[in-house]
Amino acid sequence: MKTLMKAAQITKYSKELHAQVNDIPIPEIADNEVLVKVKSAAVNPLEMLVITGSVKLIQDYKFPLTLGNELAGIVEKVGRNVKGFYIGDEVYTRLPLNKIGAFAEYAAIDADAIAPMPKNLSYAEAAAAALTGLTAYQGLHEELEAQSGKSVFIPGGSGSFGQMAVPIAKAMGLKVIVSGNSQARERTLEIGADQYIDYTKENYVDLLSNIDYIIDTLGPREFDNELKIIKTGGRLLSLKTGPNRRFAEDHHLPWWKQKLFSAVGAKYDKKAKKKNVEYRFIFVRSDGAQLKEITKIIEENNIVPPLHPKQFTISEINEALELVANGRPKGKVIINF
Repeated sequence: MKTLMKAAQITKYSKELHAQVNDIPIPEIADNEVLVKVKSAAVNPLEMLVITGSVKLIQDYKFPLTLGNELAGIVEKVGRNVKGFYIGDEVYTRLPLNKIGAFAEYAAIDADAIAPMPKNLSYAEAAAAALTGLTAYQGLHEELEAQSGKSVFIPGGSGSFGQMAVPIAKAMGLKVIVSGNSQARERTLEIGADQYIDYTKENYVDLLSNIDYIIDTLGPREFDNELKIIKTGGRLLSLKTGPNRRFAEDHHLPWWKQKLFSAVGAKYDKKAKKKNVEYRFIFVRSDGAQLKEITKIIEENNIVPPLHPKQFTISEINEALELVANGRPKGKVIINF
């Protein structure tokens, strides 16, 4: 008799943001995996893209699919080839793209994807740090290949992404400029931003020019404005605007996907090329080694991701999904087990 656990699942892609809570067997682990007892999982806008099938060209899933991309918890079992992790370790992770499933009481996770939890964070806070931390880290180090002494602008960087990106960028020796709401001003300057633009009072297009790198968190409607202030030869990385040809090539996607993404991203590539700017799109992957670096930055700067005041249980998964999709959460939305 297999022991069962609760998991929030979907059985097909659908426009309806609805998951079912099912009792399913606790997963068996492979030799390179650990079994983690999930304490907290974070609900991200990425969940909506998974449920609706919007990312199926990047990552297609088999059904039934257990949802959820990031979690924190305790190691319960260790596969025979796993080194460096032991039963009882507190860990956090952005789950591997091809094997998500954070909204469950247990998860079998490749040991290369996990890292020890930052000591200054609770389970809920650690669950909220992995995805944004890795997005900021991979964005700055790999996509922008940002060099010390240069400038980076993060429009809409007053939220949880900026909280991680600012200290990582500062640790790389960059000049960091952020635009956002007035409430986040002090907090963003405290963690190291050199300049903060309150978008309710000022327009960054009038204030900035010759920026080396931009990390866009707002999406297509800001694309033209961002191009106005970036210097020739700069790089513009978007978390929102959408994949392009370079993305498809970098990820070694099959030729038909390369063709499709080239078409989808063509108008952005064309606009960027006019200014001799390189446009890039990021879809963040799991990486335990990078998470260890992020843990150091979190601990040194005492970064605590803001959480939405109400936290949910697995039985309230649809309320949590609804809040992330259509509400105005005041921080990461968390499911606690």
